[in-house]
Amino acid sequence: MDDAVKAWLLAELGTATNVTDLQTRYTRLGTARAVALEVLRERLAALRAQPATVSVPNAVSVGFAENIKAYERQIAALEAGDNPAPDDPTDGTGTEGIDLLMLRERPRR
Repeated sequence: MDDAVKAWLLAELGTATNVTDLQTRYTRLGTARAVALEVLRERLAALRAQPATVSVPNAVSVGFAENIKAYERQIAALEAGDNPAPDDPTDGTGTEGIDLLMLRERPRR
């Protein structure tokens, strides 16, 4: 895992993420996107295993439903290919995914 991949993973997962764990996962999975998806799915599963709302009458009420939705949106964006990772394969359409369209002049009247 090079510095660009590590920086991308930390940007996606947060700077508190264990870098040696990311390195181990990257060696096993082979791509930064797969590592990010695996970590996010684990975090989502941990949140779903907990109660979505905790409240103590007349004291405090905490809800995690929005956190769950945020993880689901982030996972969907990564699965859709948004925010390209440094090690994503290129499809040959150029560096930014823009194709070149050649126009021909046609005869005028």
